[in-house]
Amino acid sequence: MLELFDRQMRREAGPDGPDSRIERAGNVLRQVGPEHGWNGVLWSDLDERSADAAIAEQVRYFGELGRAFEWKLYGHDRPADLDRRLLAAGFTPEPAETLMVAEVARLPVAGEPPEGVRLVPVTGPDDVELVAEVHERAFGMTRDRIRERLLDQLASGDLIAVLAMAGDVPVSAARMDLHPGTRFASLWGGGTVPEWRGRGVYRALVAHRAREAAARGYDHLQVDASSQSRPILLRLGFEALTTTTPYVHE
Repeated sequence: MLELFDRQMRREAGPDGPDSRIERAGNVLRQVGPEHGWNGVLWSDLDERSADAAIAEQVRYFGELGRAFEWKLYGHDRPADLDRRLLAAGFTPEPAETLMVAEVARLPVAGEPPEGVRLVPVTGPDDVELVAEVHERAFGMTRDRIRERLLDQLASGDLIAVLAMAGDVPVSAARMDLHPGTRFASLWGGGTVPEWRGRGVYRALVAHRAREAAARGYDHLQVDASSQSRPILLRLGFEALTTTTPYVHE
């Protein structure tokens, strides 16, 4: 499963929006997008002799573009000391997450939100504004970044996003990226405001997205799980494959 993920979601990755492009620079695959989008390294095949030069080349390249960027490091990437080399080159690690995968056919898809909560599809700018509000409260993210990125992804047609509403108040939001030509759809977000955590909202959002993935013929769901979501996902049937750590260069 890890080999399939590496091949389809990393080595053969497509851009995540209409204004982004994928470039191969030697044994490094990177995405170059707009300033408010995701810029970074998706995959590399390096060794002790080539790693430092490849890292320096990416720092130079994105620096000339004026872009902060992320080197998405997985626990099985080589060389084994790639993390230390990134630190030495001025990268800052963010909290590690767990790469988890589940077969859609084996996931419980009947989960409903708790009483008083309804799920609403995200279809336009007004809905995106509510998603940005949830992310700001749940994750501390600035609204501008998530707002602009979601609008771009909705325009591409490869995104499904959903809001959990308690009356007229958004209490949780989640999205799913579709990856045409692969067997994977990927889960992102799933942020719930503090006062609604522990009530089953997150599980309902996973079930909703699993139904949507099955309807579109995807075999697997993938998620970079935080320490908060990992226990829930394990109970739902996801399996941990490796870790992933964002190394950010400003």
